Amino acid sequence: MDKIKGTGVAMVTPFSENFDIDFEALKRLTEHLVSNGVNYLVVMGTTGENPTITDFEQSRILETVKEVNENRIPVVFGIGGNNTNAIVNRMEQFDYDGVSAILSASPYYNKPNQAGIINHYTRLADTSKVPIILYNVPGRTGSMMQLDTILKLAEHENIVAVKEASGNIDHCMSLIKNKPEDFLVLSGDDSYTLPFMSVGMSGVISVVANAYPKDFSQMVRYALDGNFENARYLHYKLLPMMNAIFEDGNPGGIKVALNELNICDTAIREPLYPIRTEVAAKIKRLAADL
Repeated sequence: MDKIKGTGVAMVTPFSENFDIDFEALKRLTEHLVSNGVNYLVVMGTTGENPTITDFEQSRILETVKEVNENRIPVVFGIGGNNTNAIVNRMEQFDYDGVSAILSASPYYNKPNQAGIINHYTRLADTSKVPIILYNVPGRTGSMMQLDTILKLAEHENIVAVKEASGNIDHCMSLIKNKPEDFLVLSGDDSYTLPFMSVGMSGVISVVANAYPKDFSQMVRYALDGNFENARYLHYKLLPMMNAIFEDGNPGGIKVALNELNICDTAIREPLYPIRTEVAAKIKRLAADL
């Protein structure tokens, strides 16, 4: 799956002041990303506020992104949840045209055991017409996908990668060491991307790259080429912003940075709430220097 090596971007969903989807801003964002060197787009991940967006809205968002992208780079779509049968039913009805892979987070709230997680993803992978990317994000789901669970799922021919947002370096290194050769491990944490790539990750699904796709994707390319001196320069250039945009919640922070670039408004749908004034001021100060 070379299509998902390098830099994928977990796209925000722009809203107008009345919280309707701002499709013109979405077009600007898509072109901003595609024309500045990212390797693929991820539509309707958590950064896209998918829990508050209807299936109809999600379809329109995907169609808009595909229209602007014009098949220049791959598109990954997020389909997940904690009702396995409902996800399978949605996948059976889903139009996969123009979609290269599905990103799906481990079930949240119900907190299935590891056998339940394996069963869940196996059913999704058996149903989907395109490859599945696992998403291990215990900070959001309340449960950790254990090493043996991911390695078992990696044996499935339609499961090709995992987005790792556990933040556990020992877990990630063990996974990289023991995974099948053609199974990719991708960083789910912007600030950990370079350190994790130094031990064998194949790229990232990034948030900060919404605003700074050129520098961030160049950092990842340097790392893939083994040029860690140049990669470190860009890593430390972007690191303060990487940290600041998550200080008071995602995607509130990155939308402030995007607003400074005149790409989209800062609006986010409830229950998310605008970030604190002092954090927004910090992001604006950092943006002025980038």
